[in-house]
Amino acid sequence: MNTRIVTVIGVGNMGGGMAANLLGKGWNVQVCDIDAAKVAALAQLSATAMARPADAAAESQAFIVCVVDAAQTEEVLFGEQGLARMLRPGHAVMLCPTIAPQDVESFAARLAERGVHTLDAPMSGGPARARDGSMSLMLACEQAVYERHAGLLRDLSAKVFHISEKPGDGARTKLVNNLLAGINLVGAAEALALAGRLGLDLGKTLDVIEQSSGQSWIGSDRMRRAIAGDYAPRAHVTLLEKDTRLAVAAARTAGFEGPLGERASRVFVEAHQAGLAGEDDAALFKHLGGKS
Repeated sequence: MNTRIVTVIGVGNMGGGMAANLLGKGWNVQVCDIDAAKVAALAQLSATAMARPADAAAESQAFIVCVVDAAQTEEVLFGEQGLARMLRPGHAVMLCPTIAPQDVESFAARLAERGVHTLDAPMSGGPARARDGSMSLMLACEQAVYERHAGLLRDLSAKVFHISEKPGDGARTKLVNNLLAGINLVGAAEALALAGRLGLDLGKTLDVIEQSSGQSWIGSDRMRRAIAGDYAPRAHVTLLEKDTRLAVAAARTAGFEGPLGERASRVFVEAHQAGLAGEDDAALFKHLGGKS
C-alpha cells in the first residue's frame, strides 16, 4: 500500500482545508465532492479529481469521509457508487462528520464485516485550522490502527486525542464539545446583544471579555465577525443546530438532563426559522440583537 496516497470525500470548508493541508505536506490526494467547483479548486493545487467515491484508488492509506451528516455518510459508503464497491480487507475509513454515536457504531460494524477498519475521527477548530493542521482530532479506534496511521494523523492535526478503542466514543466526545461550543456561542451573542442595548461600544466590550472571565474562543471568533457585519458562512447556523440537537439526544439516551443544552439548541432552531440558516453562526448576534 502506498502510504502517500489518501482519499478525501467531501471537500467543503473542513474537508477542503484538510485536503489542502495534506497536499502541502507532499501527500497524493484524491478528492471527490458534489460541488465541482470545490474539486476544481483543489485540482489547481495538484489534487486528483474523482467523479464518485467508488473511483478511489485501492492504494490509498485511508479514505477520509468529511460530509455533513449520517445520510450523506451512508451514501458515500454504501450508495450505488459508494466506497463499499472498492473497499477491501485492511483498508481504513476515517469518519469525520459530527453524527450520532449509534450511527458511527453501525457504520463501523458494517465496515468490519468487510474487514475494513474504522477511525471514528470527528474534528474541531474551523476551516483555517484544518488548513494549517492545528485543528483538534478526536479519535476512537484500535491501538494498532492508530499506530499504523500515526503519520497521516500527525499531518492532519497537531492535536490528536486518542479517546478510546471503541468507535462511537469519538462522536460522543465531539457532541460534548459542540454542546459546550453552542452554549458558549449563544452566551456570547446574548452578552454582546445586551452590550449594544446598553449603549456600549461593542469592540471595546469584546476587548474586555477576551481578557476577562467571560472569554471563550468561539465567542471571540464569531463575535468579531458579527461586529464587522461579516456573516459569510464558514460554519452555517445549521451545523451547530444539528450538533446541539444530537448532543441533547445523546444526553437523553444517557438519562441526563442539564439546564442549558436544550435551551441553547433551541436558539439555533429559532435562528434557522428566522431565515438565517445559510449564514455563518455569528448571525446568532443578529438574531438575538433584534429581540426586544
